[in-house]
Amino acid sequence: MTSRATVQFCGMVWAAATVLGIHPAQAQVPAHVIEVVADKDSRYRSPDGGKPEITLTAGEQVLLRISAHKAKSWNRDGSIHGFTLLRAGDRSKVQGWNLMLRPGQQEFQLTAPADPGEYVVVCTVICSEDHEGMNMRLVVVP
Repeated sequence: MTSRATVQFCGMVWAAATVLGIHPAQAQVPAHVIEVVADKDSRYRSPDGGKPEITLTAGEQVLLRISAHKAKSWNRDGSIHGFTLLRAGDRSKVQGWNLMLRPGQQEFQLTAPADPGEYVVVCTVICSEDHEGMNMRLVVVP
């Protein structure tokens, strides 16, 4: 769903680009900000504590903001969780979406997959005995 503010903002980018003589496709549209908590109980959560599900538009720019909290163990390099995007059908990794998380908040500039469909985010760091349950759904729409 697109908010009125998003539509208004995109219209302003279009108008400003036209006035400046820039092709509107070249105008910078802000990244879609997604906030996720990688929690101490080996679960991904939305900032309000619920189970997140992410919906992106194919090819859109994304700013992924993750707050990571240590579970019971961590990887040798100091990572406490992973955030890897897999295609739901064949479980193959999506290039550029294999992230290692350290304690605290981190931001990642990413591009949504070009192929619409269902994906799954999984933790790739054995963070606790509940590690296998650390996943969430991500949907890419055309």
